[in-house]
Amino acid sequence: MSRVGPVTGRGKRKTARGRVERLLGVLHDDLWTWRPDPLPPSVWLRWFPHGIVCLAALGVLLGDAAQLGENGGVDPGFAFVIAVAQAGAMVLALWRPVAAWWLSMAGTLVGAFAVRAEMVADGEKFTWPWTAAGLIAHLFVLLLLALRVRTRVSLEALALTALTTYLVQGVVGASNFQPTGQLAVILFTVVVVLGIALRGRREARSELAQQTSLTAEERARRTLLEERSRIARELHDVVAHHMSVISIQAQVAPLLVENPPDELRENLAGIRQNALEALTELRRVLGVLRSEHPDVLEASEGGDPAPHAPQPTLDRLDALVENTRAAGLTVTTGTSGTRRPLPPGVELSAYRIVQEALSNVLRHAPGATARVHLTHLPIGLRVEVSNTRPKRAPAPSQGAGHGLLGMRERVAMLDGSLTAHALPGGGYQVAAFLPVDAAEPAVTDEPAVTDEPAVTDEPAVVEEPSAHHIPEDDTR
Repeated sequence: MSRVGPVTGRGKRKTARGRVERLLGVLHDDLWTWRPDPLPPSVWLRWFPHGIVCLAALGVLLGDAAQLGENGGVDPGFAFVIAVAQAGAMVLALWRPVAAWWLSMAGTLVGAFAVRAEMVADGEKFTWPWTAAGLIAHLFVLLLLALRVRTRVSLEALALTALTTYLVQGVVGASNFQPTGQLAVILFTVVVVLGIALRGRREARSELAQQTSLTAEERARRTLLEERSRIARELHDVVAHHMSVISIQAQVAPLLVENPPDELRENLAGIRQNALEALTELRRVLGVLRSEHPDVLEASEGGDPAPHAPQPTLDRLDALVENTRAAGLTVTTGTSGTRRPLPPGVELSAYRIVQEALSNVLRHAPGATARVHLTHLPIGLRVEVSNTRPKRAPAPSQGAGHGLLGMRERVAMLDGSLTAHALPGGGYQVAAFLPVDAAEPAVTDEPAVTDEPAVTDEPAVVEEPSAHHIPEDDTR
């Protein structure tokens, strides 16, 4: 039993020493820093708080220098230096409040001991250890500190300020002075509590605004997903069903006719092929609509994720033109300039513009002939689709009329330009310019290809029709 007491006491001392070391480490990390923490401008008055602090600092400079020099008996030059330190701490607190607190404490201690030496020698009575101007300066510093730093740091600075005040006034002391330590500690506490409350209120409002913004974004995202899911259901239940029926009927139709001609078989096969391609494209669109992150489409029938089908490029333009010719439209094509690699977005947009423009001719200019011309320029690609005057009135269209608007949106995404207008002879022209990077090298030096007309009477289905032959400023 005799050995337990000393070991236990030694362990307690080690524990207490460890706590003290941790406390000193926390104080060092919180207060021994030069980190900036600037006071932001006011929302309504901008730099008005900064101007108030600077004016108060000027008053502290003049008042403290006069009080220390005239009433405290300190040398005027030395008194001015002390006043500059305390006034400068106020201004510094606007940007570096922790460093400003150290400067204010240093100026206060130097001034207090300078005045104490004069009081011991002369016996004059003086407000001590805090002068009136020094007290005001430190109040500003603590308020700005509490507004900008964490609550723990503010309380640590307040505690060290109170401890320093007690040691100077209560332990060191002086003769024949008016004590200001108790009043100073009370005012410092009120100011720090006020600063902590204002800082907490500001942080609560900021967090509330952030949560409100996140909630609004989440609500908008959820609404968008619900709308996309609804559209996907409508497309799946209505459009996909009708396209499937068209495909099946086109496949069965030759079996219902005895010895059907070859043209009928080819036309029905073309209808079925277009319906199957439309179903494939529709499945891709449904996958995009139903996916929050449409990098991968929905699982295929085998259960594995199916990536997006490749988007059409200018390499498939000939197939599109042949498909349009098969529908009975006379189309001539031509290119000029030196072809070079184009960004995928430019190729896709050019393809879609030609596709929609040819669909317009089929819908709204029956009997007309169309011309497609691509001009490869060093700075971009020019796409022109024009048609002659229709030979008969078009049939009523049930389309929504968003074709021209879709073309404009595609061109706008690439910072290009698009014009759509009627021609003097009664025709119509759609011309688009799609800019590209001029630094990309050319891959071929093919000469300009002349227009090659081709005419057939085989019907076919064009993929994405749009409105045409209406004024350019129509919203479609």
